[in-house]
Amino acid sequence: MNRKLKMGMVGGGIKAFIGAVHRHAALMDNHIELVCGCFSSNPSISKESGKLYHLPDNRIYETYQEMFEKEAQLPEGEKMDFVSIVTPNSVHFGPAIMALDNGFHVVIDKPITFTLEEALKLKDKIEETGLILALTHTYSGYPAVKHARQMVANGELGKIRKVYVEYPQGWLASDVENQGNIQAAWRTDPNRSGKAGCMGDIGTHAHHLAEYITGLKVTEICAELSIFVPNRKLDDDGAALLRFDNGATGVLMASQVAAGEENALKIRVYGEKGGLEWLQHDPNSLIVKWTDKPLQVLRVGTSMNSSVALHNSRTPGGHPEGYIEAFANIYRNFALTLMSKMDGKEPSPEMLDFPGVEDGVRGMQFIETMVKAGYDDTTKWVKFPDLQ
Repeated sequence: MNRKLKMGMVGGGIKAFIGAVHRHAALMDNHIELVCGCFSSNPSISKESGKLYHLPDNRIYETYQEMFEKEAQLPEGEKMDFVSIVTPNSVHFGPAIMALDNGFHVVIDKPITFTLEEALKLKDKIEETGLILALTHTYSGYPAVKHARQMVANGELGKIRKVYVEYPQGWLASDVENQGNIQAAWRTDPNRSGKAGCMGDIGTHAHHLAEYITGLKVTEICAELSIFVPNRKLDDDGAALLRFDNGATGVLMASQVAAGEENALKIRVYGEKGGLEWLQHDPNSLIVKWTDKPLQVLRVGTSMNSSVALHNSRTPGGHPEGYIEAFANIYRNFALTLMSKMDGKEPSPEMLDFPGVEDGVRGMQFIETMVKAGYDDTTKWVKFPDLQ
């Protein structure tokens, strides 16, 4: 291709935290440009946002329906190629389905939809249209995480036996949703967030990371969910025992009332021969522990030279790459895949390494199972929903 991919955006207005992250990530590698958007359900905010993003008036839309209808009528090479959907969970499915129906590829924030039923319909639509969907499970974008996944896939740790993953935050330790915090307000509102709070927001990240690195699938969960802040309507803390499809077991913890914590995502994976450990607070390091050798600390850009790690690294060793870069790796691999297909070429395995609709369905299965198990003290183990 001799041009950049053209991106539209639904959501991501001037006051939206995650919208700015998506834009920074999408534009980082110079493969993508923002050409249009409906940035808010409030037309005046959408217009103000679009002007701030230097878009022409005729490419700033009042509704996403108007955007898809008008963009679809533009010539090839002028209309958007794909849309990035960065709205609250309740406004994921509608724009995604309409985008696909109009021939546009989709990047969407997690969780993929409001309900499991919507996720399955979206999966069917992807299969029907043959279009590409990328899901922004950010932490799978870190080079060290991708290297860890490669080590497990290569059998370096032997058969996986145990997984521990934890994601403590402290930002919802008080009722900030009633104190003007817009992000907290929608994330704690079941009408916009869905049936899970903490587990839908960050528990899904922990679950995805465990499955991504190990290549295994969780089949059953024994869980407890809690609401610690008075009058809050959705869970703000939870924990689960996990059973995987190879016989491995695990422990998952997620909390948004762990006072003093920032974004302390951590995972440990143990096999027959050794284990590995990764912390988001030190993302360029992968700790590897062996039964018969000294502990190793592998560093991105130096001792970590697998093709998948190098493909997802931008700077030499010693130059930290963090959250925005990991986010950008999802956009970059999605863009490289899409451009390859538009050129009639087969994308490489490294390009195809980004979360998609299957990961989104898995995330919604996780939420369904956690909520079913987490509030029921009479049931010990709950199986993932059968999709057959």
